[in-house]
Amino acid sequence: MDKKYISLNTLPLGERAVVKSLTSNGITRRRMLDLGLVSGTVVEALQKSPSGDPTAYHIRGAVIALRSEEASKILVEIN
Repeated sequence: MDKKYISLNTLPLGERAVVKSLTSNGITRRRMLDLGLVSGTVVEALQKSPSGDPTAYHIRGAVIALRSEEASKILVEIN
């Protein structure tokens, strides 16, 4: 059975997913890795800002806001 991955920016609020891969590179990739966004990390979409971007995510015990552009480069699998 094939697993379907979605980008983190499309994860519905209140849902949890597991990080599968990062498609970004360079400084942005390094920043994502430093934030703990490595394969196997559980991420939960908490809330969007009033303007709709960025979105707050619960990652490894911390709440981190990511812009849609950044989150689109993180592939996740919904639990």
